[in-house]
Amino acid sequence: FLDTPGHEAFTAMRARGAKVTDVAIIVVAADDGVMPQTVEAIDHAKAADVPVMIAVNKIDKEGAQPDKVKGELANMGLTPEDWGGETVFSNVSAKTHEGLEELLHMVLLVTELEELKANPSTEASGIVIESHLDAGRGSVVTLLIQRGTLRVGDSVVAGSQWGRVKAMHDYNGNRVDEAGPGDPVEVLGFDGVCEAGERAHVVENDRRARQLANERANRLKTEALARRQARRVTLEEVFAKATAGEIKQLNLLVKADVSGSLEALQDEIAKLPQEEVAVDIIRAAPGGINESDVMLAAASDAIIIGFNVRPLADARRAAEREGVEIRTYSVIYKITEELRAAMEGMLEPEEVEETIGEAEVLELFKASRVGTIAGSRVNEGRISRDADVRVLRAGTVIWTGRIGSLRRFKDDVAEVENGQECGVTLDGFADVKVGDVLEVFKTKQIEKTLG
Repeated sequence: FLDTPGHEAFTAMRARGAKVTDVAIIVVAADDGVMPQTVEAIDHAKAADVPVMIAVNKIDKEGAQPDKVKGELANMGLTPEDWGGETVFSNVSAKTHEGLEELLHMVLLVTELEELKANPSTEASGIVIESHLDAGRGSVVTLLIQRGTLRVGDSVVAGSQWGRVKAMHDYNGNRVDEAGPGDPVEVLGFDGVCEAGERAHVVENDRRARQLANERANRLKTEALARRQARRVTLEEVFAKATAGEIKQLNLLVKADVSGSLEALQDEIAKLPQEEVAVDIIRAAPGGINESDVMLAAASDAIIIGFNVRPLADARRAAEREGVEIRTYSVIYKITEELRAAMEGMLEPEEVEETIGEAEVLELFKASRVGTIAGSRVNEGRISRDADVRVLRAGTVIWTGRIGSLRRFKDDVAEVENGQECGVTLDGFADVKVGDVLEVFKTKQIEKTLG
């Protein structure tokens, strides 16, 4: 059992968890119902293509509504078996232990149907679940063995780290000499802290392990540089990759300002011709584009489509780091036109936006002659008076237009640099609020090339 936290900050951990498990058990509180992290966990499990079970927890609490949870999840395509579907639901209470035996029984039943097998008689390989540096023991790496048998004395390499297994401990802290498929063990002997999610495997000797670790360290540096300069999948590449037989499915992650727009957009995408390339929407949700969306897109080689929404600052940085393409639109039919054109290899020249800077509204002032002045601080880049600006509220586009005036210390200025505070008025828009983000951008046209 691999337990991943439900807090929104642990999205990468949930993505890794879904990839290494054979069955995903989604825990939903009977009193709270389906939360945003529940939807995200289900998306990760579907992306990893593992069977999904539902554990409805806290059934002992006053106000618990297990049937309401079933209804919410049925609307997401997870229909309970007793409603004629295929998803296993178990009502449980972590506090009173009610239903836990039945849950374990259902886990065994689901895994039996999956016919899971592994060869214990080969060199061991597995996944790094967690890793840390202990003051008394050095690097401590938690490995989940997926194939073969790991023994004390084996030479192991995991990403850019290598080591010889000096000691192993099981989940109870007891020393063990070997670990087989499905066993989680703490391993001592690595020369450094391994990255969570790295694949570890046994090699013939220490020399070979050191050599592979050094080669991977160099490759990781090269890949990190390449990720900053290139993207995993771009819309421009779809036709070329489909023609070459490299891509048969285009994964999309769709975000929109409101649920009505989202529904309309999904309907339009469903009408696209899918003879050459099948389109799969791996997540569709209202709201701004956040880091969780980017991490799911990275794990699924997906393109993020946003309608009347923009990526938040952390999402934009994550997209640059992971090489995920984010495309945002303000006209719904422009989305389907570009998707259709990409599949047919006929994309027109595109207007590309260059974000110059962002400022956060900290305070509002009223002036009789100019109206509402947004007292703001520039958090990224710079604010330029001659550029376009859009007002973002929780990642959703509220208004797009021009800056009316830009002032610093009562003086009119042409631009304001990162870290500085300023007063901004917007030309024709006064409904700005504290906490809004002013995103300043310029637009230019580029020619698209295919292949």
